[in-house]
Amino acid sequence: MKATQLYAPTLRESPAEAELISHKLMYRAGLIRKAAGGLYSYLPLGWRTIKKIMQIIREEMDAKGGQEIMMPIVQPAEMWKESGRWAVYGDEMMRLKDRHGREFALGPTHEEMITTLIRDEVRSYKQLPVMLYQIQNKYRDEIRPRFGLMRSREFIMKDLYSFDRDVDGMNISYDKMYDAYSRVFERCGLKFRAVEADNGAIGGGHSHEFTVLAPSGESSIAYCENCNFAASDEKAELKIIQSAPEELKPLEKVKTPDCHTIELVKNFLNVPIEKTIKAVAFMDDDERLILAFVRGDHEVNEIKVINSVEGANHLYMAGDKLIENAGTVAGFMSPIGILNAIIVVDQSVMLMSNAVAGANEIDAHFINVTPRRDFDAEKIIVADIRMVQEGDPCPHCGSPLKMTRGIEVGQIFTLGKKYSETLNAKFLDEDGSTKVFEMGCYGIGVGRTMAAAIEQNNDADGIIWTRAIAPFEVVVVPVNAKDDKQLAFAEKIYNELQKSGVDVLLDDRKERAGVKFKDCDLIGYPLRVTISPKALESGNIEVKVRRTGEFLNFARENCVEKILELLKTL
Repeated sequence: MKATQLYAPTLRESPAEAELISHKLMYRAGLIRKAAGGLYSYLPLGWRTIKKIMQIIREEMDAKGGQEIMMPIVQPAEMWKESGRWAVYGDEMMRLKDRHGREFALGPTHEEMITTLIRDEVRSYKQLPVMLYQIQNKYRDEIRPRFGLMRSREFIMKDLYSFDRDVDGMNISYDKMYDAYSRVFERCGLKFRAVEADNGAIGGGHSHEFTVLAPSGESSIAYCENCNFAASDEKAELKIIQSAPEELKPLEKVKTPDCHTIELVKNFLNVPIEKTIKAVAFMDDDERLILAFVRGDHEVNEIKVINSVEGANHLYMAGDKLIENAGTVAGFMSPIGILNAIIVVDQSVMLMSNAVAGANEIDAHFINVTPRRDFDAEKIIVADIRMVQEGDPCPHCGSPLKMTRGIEVGQIFTLGKKYSETLNAKFLDEDGSTKVFEMGCYGIGVGRTMAAAIEQNNDADGIIWTRAIAPFEVVVVPVNAKDDKQLAFAEKIYNELQKSGVDVLLDDRKERAGVKFKDCDLIGYPLRVTISPKALESGNIEVKVRRTGEFLNFARENCVEKILELLKTL
């Protein structure tokens, strides 16, 4: 490809709405353009990288026995209603009606579609296991699309679904995908961690997120340097914190005027924050009041609360009226004497002694609260509902946990019978009995992977691509393309690199050298081969390594061979 034929409109300034460096650089380097909020066109350079990522994915899925298919984006509502997720999925689902008034959705995911397909086609254990995947656009009506490709309303996803005859088979498929995903992100040249994760709206059993480590990431990850434990902050299971033993004192109510926050309460009563009990009031889709209680120095994990309460799918902050109807008041809540509410208490709270909690009336708190004595055990749910913090003991080995940030680029799930049972997807086993499939589901965000690679690999000058996913591996730049000798020299090297299988671009634009060099650094080609007047005289060719900024000189007679060797290291 020659640059004079390439549509690559680079910019010197970033769009005003761009916050993340990947969004800014993809726009400036001419990879994407915005069509509307959360909707983007991929320009040639961006699409070349997307295709390379997709090819890596295809090779690794195929190597594990995956078979590529393509399912409809527009999905009939009947499938989603049959699985029970039509209402559960919420406002993120883009819904539409055809001219006959029939309801459809633009697919945010394809569990229902694939399960129905297999249900109608696979009859016998002899046809199992089956692993089918597609790479296709998905649609989610994000309330606030932002961060470019990180949180958009239309995005490209690879989703694979496995069908097995039993749990052992499902776990084998899961392990295959775990290995395949590790290979995909290693080949893309990314630093990542596979972390234990929550299944969210997908449901099912255990799950891992594949997270690219980057300070700008939306995901918060807890990890242990002493063992291999890593989990998202939504999922991280925590050890119970045992309070020091002490002599129990009788429960007592005291006045706490205007002390409606933990900070005010601890200062007024002169108690350590870890001796206080914090309350957070939620309501779910059915307008049930859910009161969550954690230690004052901890934060409530909403995902864990949802997982603790049967039938809760989404949580919202509860209004004062709902709180008042339960016989309490915001800022002064505790489980003691509460009416008409679902009460969830963190497991570490239950081991506290002589603590401080709200008295369910304004300007009053209980002191000397001992939850195992003072809370009605029959009316509360005890669970791990707190957010992990740096320094918490590792649930595996007890060492202090560290925290980092990352960008989720893939997630794998064991679904078990969640969809096959609901959708009545069955097969005949070897003994003649009818069984339902054990399923798994596995997704990779293709555009997010490209954006995450940029977040992890950039500098003040622009993008720094790894060879595997760079739009072009090498760019050949004649300093003065108006000079016929320079251009002819550059074309010879360009042609030789092409014949050697290198994905190479010839920047034959009649621009100033400085402009072309800036574009090369902005776009991030791994190697830049510069053809200058000096090269014509000496026969030595200058090669710049984008990642290190190093300049190397190779003799004309072996420069292609040296470039090929250098590419193997990138």
